[in-house]
Amino acid sequence: MAQKIKISPVTRIEGHANITIYLGDDGKVEDSLFHVEQFRGFEKFSEGRMFYEMPQITPRTCGICPVSHHLAGTKACDVIAGTTPTLTAHKLRDLMHMGQMIQSHGMHFFELAGPDFLIGFDADPKIRHVGGIIEANPALAVKAVKLRAFGQEIIRRLGERRIHPIFGVPGGVTRPLLPADREWILSELDSHIETAKVGLAIFKDWAMGHADMVGEFAVFPSAYMGLVKSDNSLELHDGELRMVDKEGHELEKFNPGDYLDYIGEHVNDYTYLKAPFYKKLGYPEGIYRVGPLGRLNTATHIHTPIAQGEMKIWKSLNGGKPVEGTLYFHYARLIELAYALERVQELMDDPDILRRDVVNPPGPITGEGVGVLEAPRGTLFHHYWTDPMGVITRVNLIVATAGNAWAMNHSVNMVAKRYVDGNNLHEGMLNRVEAAIRAYDPCLSCSTHAMGQMPLKIQLVGPDGEVLDTLQRD
Repeated sequence: MAQKIKISPVTRIEGHANITIYLGDDGKVEDSLFHVEQFRGFEKFSEGRMFYEMPQITPRTCGICPVSHHLAGTKACDVIAGTTPTLTAHKLRDLMHMGQMIQSHGMHFFELAGPDFLIGFDADPKIRHVGGIIEANPALAVKAVKLRAFGQEIIRRLGERRIHPIFGVPGGVTRPLLPADREWILSELDSHIETAKVGLAIFKDWAMGHADMVGEFAVFPSAYMGLVKSDNSLELHDGELRMVDKEGHELEKFNPGDYLDYIGEHVNDYTYLKAPFYKKLGYPEGIYRVGPLGRLNTATHIHTPIAQGEMKIWKSLNGGKPVEGTLYFHYARLIELAYALERVQELMDDPDILRRDVVNPPGPITGEGVGVLEAPRGTLFHHYWTDPMGVITRVNLIVATAGNAWAMNHSVNMVAKRYVDGNNLHEGMLNRVEAAIRAYDPCLSCSTHAMGQMPLKIQLVGPDGEVLDTLQRD
């Protein structure tokens, strides 16, 4: 008789999700589905608030990447307020954003995904976690913790808090960078750059020793999207959105504020996570991937030396075409980690960084604003509409993780069909399926939003467990 396997919850990710693997009568995998069943609702309950409150409301969407929501919301509010940040404020926002990238990318590789590479996909789950890394390599574990703390401390010194900072305001930021904080950042940088290099070496050594797995683990073509500078180099904070096809040829390059002309969202009945797609190709032909893999496939080069050295290797992996292997998300993430640390160095060496003109006055309320940046997990969209007084009337968020919704489900299905054998099942097989999700580093807590009316089911249960009544809205 056909059976199904349930993985609930998926481990070592942010947020909650589960996977259903359907087996045929022969014990082989027929299909797999990745379910995200959380729902946040920030778009709806932000209605009626003043637009300038949004940079403090939306970070609560996610405690893992609140800076991304804070800064994307601030950028949208700049447009509504008819203003732009000062040169120094723009650079300080970029600095905080790099702090977010450092803490998130560092944590994911060393503490969430790292146990698979450092301890083994088939290791006992009792040790296949950050505690196992501490036991196996305590010196590396300390460096990893300090790396994340460095990113968090940059955020705190700018925005008073490591989580849910108070910093961005329409037209700028709340405070300048103190000289003492600049000196502290500079004093810490070199050691953390070395830690990033260690991470790069670990992954490249592992990939070389497991080339067969890397070459068959959810490898598939897609389009890719990310922000780039005018010369198509990597950009995480500003720039234009560029989309390339599976061959690396440019499909589009457009102003992020015009995203609705190019991006649609598809609803699947097995998940609350919408699947964005390129409108001109439709769904599912127009599916694209975002995040580190998407950004490095979209960009042509990187302006900082260490990251560019790795980018040259990246571009050689598939003969100059986009890299398709899902496990290469980890390599791309580490390259971006090196870039973020180098970008901090650039900002600290910039004479404008200590200037005190950090806010511009507002202009007339425009009634609509879009803020876009590259969150650790991919392209993040904040779009607000207001009435003439600046009261929010509508909000649309396409959160970074959603950009990989279809790809995550497809990756799960590919890995399950390759590795799961229902006749000889062991835990390492299921861990590989989870690892397909882990590669994308999803942040599921903040990634869902509603289109139309959300389903609702309420059950009244008696003291003996009997269901007395059910109300359901489809």
